[in-house]
Amino acid sequence: MEAKGRVFKYGDNVDTDVIIPARYLNVSSGEELAKYCMIDIDADFVNKVQKGDIIVANKNFGCGSSREHAPLAIKCAGVSCVIASTFARIFYRNAINIGLPILECDEAAKDIEEGNEVSIDFNTGIITNITKNKTYQAQAFPPFIQKIMENDGLVEYTKRKIND
Repeated sequence: MEAKGRVFKYGDNVDTDVIIPARYLNVSSGEELAKYCMIDIDADFVNKVQKGDIIVANKNFGCGSSREHAPLAIKCAGVSCVIASTFARIFYRNAINIGLPILECDEAAKDIEEGNEVSIDFNTGIITNITKNKTYQAQAFPPFIQKIMENDGLVEYTKRKIND
C-alpha cells in the first residue's frame, strides 16, 4: 500500500474540534463532514486539498474528544495519510477503525514543510520527501492493521472476514 501527495502542515495539539467543529457533528455522512474538515484551523483547506494529499503535524494530533468524525472527515476530504510526531491515542485507534492511514515519525513531522511532495510506502514505513530528496523511517503497520486499511476500515474488514 502506498500514498503520494502534497503536504498540508500543522503544529502541535491539533484537536478534534478544529478538525471537525462540534457545530457540524449533526452530520453523519463522511462526504458531508469533509466539507467542513479543518475549517477552524485552515478555512481554505477544503478548497485546496486534492485526493491523495497528506497532512503533517507535530505532537498530539487529534487530541480532544473521542469522536470518530475527525478521522472520517479527513479521510473523506481525500487525505491519504496523516504523519505526526505523536497522536492522541483515541484518534489513533479511530483512524485505524475507519481505515485512515497514520504514521508517527518525529523526524519527518519536524522536517517536512507545507507544500512538499511526499510519498509513503506503508509496507516498509518509509516516508520519502520528494521535494527535499530525503527519507524518514516510521514504523510500518503490522500485517493485520495493513489488512484493516486495505479493507477500508475495521467494519469492512470484519464483514469480509466473516464471509470468507
